[in-house]
Amino acid sequence: MASSELKTTLEAEEMLLTGSLKSLLPQALRRIIRCNRLSISNTSGMAEGYKQANVVILHKSLADDFEKFCHANKGPLPLLYRSKPGDWKCPALSSDSDIRTDCLQYRLYEYGACTGSLKSLKEYTEQLKDMVTFYLGCSFSFEKALQNAGIPVRNVEQKCNVSMYKTAVPCYSVSAFCCNLVVTMRPIPANKLEATVLATSEIEAAHGAPVHMGNPGLLGIQDLSKPDYGDPVHLHPGDIPVFWACGVTGVEAIINCRSPLAFTHSPGCMFITDLKNDDVTVRSSREVPQVHCISQDPLHYSIISAEAAQKIKTLESLIGIDPGDRGIIHLCRQDELLKSCLSISHARSVLITTGFPTHFTYEPPEENDGPPGAFAIAAMLQALEKEVAIVTDQRAMDLNRKIMEEAVQLGILKRPIPLLSYQKESTDAALMFLCENGNCGRPKFDHLIAIERAGMAADGNYYNARKVNIKHLVDPIDELFLAAKNIRGVTTTGIGDGGNELGMGKVKDAVKKYIKNGDVIACDVEADFTIVAGVSNWGGYAIACALYILSTCEIHDRYLRKAVGFPQLSKKMVWLSALPSVTKELKDFGRCHCEGRRKYLKLWDCLSKTSEEKFLKTLVQHGVRSGKTASLEMEVDGLPFYNTHSLMIEKLLQEVQQ
Repeated sequence: MASSELKTTLEAEEMLLTGSLKSLLPQALRRIIRCNRLSISNTSGMAEGYKQANVVILHKSLADDFEKFCHANKGPLPLLYRSKPGDWKCPALSSDSDIRTDCLQYRLYEYGACTGSLKSLKEYTEQLKDMVTFYLGCSFSFEKALQNAGIPVRNVEQKCNVSMYKTAVPCYSVSAFCCNLVVTMRPIPANKLEATVLATSEIEAAHGAPVHMGNPGLLGIQDLSKPDYGDPVHLHPGDIPVFWACGVTGVEAIINCRSPLAFTHSPGCMFITDLKNDDVTVRSSREVPQVHCISQDPLHYSIISAEAAQKIKTLESLIGIDPGDRGIIHLCRQDELLKSCLSISHARSVLITTGFPTHFTYEPPEENDGPPGAFAIAAMLQALEKEVAIVTDQRAMDLNRKIMEEAVQLGILKRPIPLLSYQKESTDAALMFLCENGNCGRPKFDHLIAIERAGMAADGNYYNARKVNIKHLVDPIDELFLAAKNIRGVTTTGIGDGGNELGMGKVKDAVKKYIKNGDVIACDVEADFTIVAGVSNWGGYAIACALYILSTCEIHDRYLRKAVGFPQLSKKMVWLSALPSVTKELKDFGRCHCEGRRKYLKLWDCLSKTSEEKFLKTLVQHGVRSGKTASLEMEVDGLPFYNTHSLMIEKLLQEVQQ
């Protein structure tokens, strides 16, 4: 060993003893590692502020496909550098490195099996001449940024490797490369979640923002104390498990590829580069991520941009007006629309219910507030490729089937959706309806939505706004919402405009105090999220618009897909066509020359020319009446469709386009 290298080695050993190894420059650390003089097990906390890299070395015949695999899964596999065959240096990342010797430890893979751990790859120099090295970003690189933001890094505090877990989330496959996502976990104090997202989202070359915050079971991780790679990291009281995409995903891809020969770094034993973590992405204030808790059991947080969140809050304000002066302003709860739609966006399967038989002396007794909003939600869920079904009263099945057929013919729905009914045939009927074979661990639906659905009062009856008991016309669908409270992972939303609708139990005290007849009619059944609107249909339109906003939010889209695969914005036109529309007003907009209207026209040109007007006409033709007046005219809740409901839809769509 040269005298200069020996001196550096001795200095490093001294610094290690004093806990200052993290201050060594990368070049010096690589020399120490190359000389095999360190007895530590991982590089977490070393060379603070410098990028570290995962390493994958494979045969040149596989290199192009692996590079495509990296580009298709940029979250776990941010590609820093690809070498040429036989080149064990990487001048773009370091000045004097040798990939054969500069990782703490390597793993040897033969036909997908790990057949050994190595301190050096020099004995494989001949084989490496036909192999290509990939250097991939590592989450160790952002640990200093977390500390600078006042966020504790528990694995560094506990002097252990970070925890790494295999998940049930599939990566985007390319040729022979297919595997599930691997994630790292760091415990983060609950009050530091948003700061954590902000600090790491700017370092995209080190996996960027988290891909999940909350219950590990939602990723398919069963036991945090048993990581698949690395060491267990213990949570402090008040800590939340936060998960980032991990470069060890590349190791899983190598295993599944079953290449005759491949090498990787040993998880946690990274290659340390000379590059500083100062190439952060500069974001505008509108792109600043926000964190919202959308479920307590299981604990689940979601991410959205500040711009998208503000748009959805504006939608909530728009629909919260009180055209009937009924006092609903006292029922409104801030951010319920945002949290509900964040929850729905994470759902795989959604069940919708509607139907309020307020006109008990007519046949059918249903009112026309509810179905338009329900079908607007269903249309957007279809466009987002989620499973969706509607549950309604058995006596109204034929009517709803006809309405469904009309909705398909009008183009509101792309295809019919399952139409279900529920009867209490046994004590566990609700559980059997909601879960596979009644198994709470296998729910059929992730989210239940009630929109203008008659809700059970405290005395077990169902009342219209005039305090008339209509229980004989209502099936006990409330039981599904009550049962959902005991099924982990199933959340519920109630949409109403008077307090007697299913799900309004969350605001029943306000209903009793401020709504006429509220002491009798108030629904007693709560939903997790309560959306109050001047007309319930408006709540349905707002949900459809909010889901569109979420789907076009890049920050939320990345979080939904766990940073694997490609952005879904290519489907934007499909989502756009699923929004509610009001074609009658198109000519009026064409005559208007203000810039805001021009933007609206651009949006409108993309929309299908099917209108809510035609759907309301369909309801009228089937004898479904206005709620307040029982009129078979173009009105809902006594309010004319044109210049009231059509104007509300226009305002919601304008906010979508802002």
